[in-house]
This record gives sequence, structure tokens and C-alpha cells, in this order.
Amino acid sequence: QERLVESGGGSVQTGGSLRLSCAASGYTYSSYSSKCMAWFRQAPGEERERVAHIDKNRSTMYPDSVKGRFTISRDNAKNTLYLQMNSLKPEDTAMYYCAADRANGYCSGSWSVWGQGTQVTVSS
Repeated sequence: QERLVESGGGSVQTGGSLRLSCAASGYTYSSYSSKCMAWFRQAPGEERERVAHIDKNRSTMYPDSVKGRFTISRDNAKNTLYLQMNSLKPEDTAMYYCAADRANGYCSGSWSVWGQGTQVTVSS
């Protein structure tokens, strides 16, 4: 069964950095490498926001809120997804989740597998 497990969250001060990891299991190398993968976040009382995604060709997309500060990457040999977060702000405080697209080979925007989340807290 496909499973995602996040790690790397924690508490940092404004301007600090964190690197999140998302380890995938239940995938073969070819099935994972073909997946569009994403990071989402959700703060209490707010809607879930996609903060980055990366396709099988390593093309990436970010919303303006994190562009230039966050970098998504993947290591297909390790079935692992990363999110490097720099210049963190208090408004980045949220639970961060990784997710795998339902489709193979392209980003459909339908996310079928989710991790349990890792908390990021940024203090001023």
C-alpha cells in the first residue's frame, strides 16, 4: 500500500530555515518517479494551501506567498520528496503535508495519497 511519511518540522525564529522530507513507500522506482508530488499546508481555521509541486520532469510551481523562499525537490532513487524553506515568516506557521497525485505521468491536481503532516512553527 502506498504511504507517505513527513519529517523535519519544528520551531524556528523568523528568518530561519527548515528542510522537510517526505518518504514514500509502497511505490516502485518507476511508479514514484512518474508521480506528480506536492507539499500543502494548513493553519488552524484556514483553508489548505498548496505551497509547491514537482512533476516527473522536475518542473516546479509555487504560489507567490512562498516563491523565492521555498524549494521543492525529489530524489527518486530514495523515493523521497523535500521542501527547503528559507527566510521563514510567522505566517508560514502551519501543518505541512506531502501528497501524491492520483495520475501517473502528469499533474492532474487530484491528490490521492497524503502523509500525516509535520508541524512548522515560526516565532517572531
